[in-house]
Amino acid sequence: MRLILNILWFVFGSGFLLAIGYGLAALICFVLIVTIPFGVASLRLAVYALWPFGRTVVSRPGAGVASGIGNVIWVIVAGWWLALTHLVTGIAQCLTIIGIPFGIANFKLVPVAFWPLGREIVDLDQ
Repeated sequence: MRLILNILWFVFGSGFLLAIGYGLAALICFVLIVTIPFGVASLRLAVYALWPFGRTVVSRPGAGVASGIGNVIWVIVAGWWLALTHLVTGIAQCLTIIGIPFGIANFKLVPVAFWPLGREIVDLDQ
């Protein structure tokens, strides 16, 4: 079932467009040397946005103060509007019965888009 939902998400749920957007943000962050940690976080978000079903986000226990400071910078620069976009898109998708799983997937992307550093994306099987 996860494979079917991921394929439908990729085609109809804007997963491909989200992944391209996060990938472009990662490239920009890699060009600016100081923002490489944000680029790595954007790549993780791109992969998660591409195939969200069957995975979840957990806190990484070894994340320190640097990830907290980085998250504050991320929220100011990009996190708040990314999270707001996922929230609005999720609400719009939940208006139809067919779009409810896609809306839930967008709601799962909200916290990691808002606060990505110090989190890990893992399979549900683990």
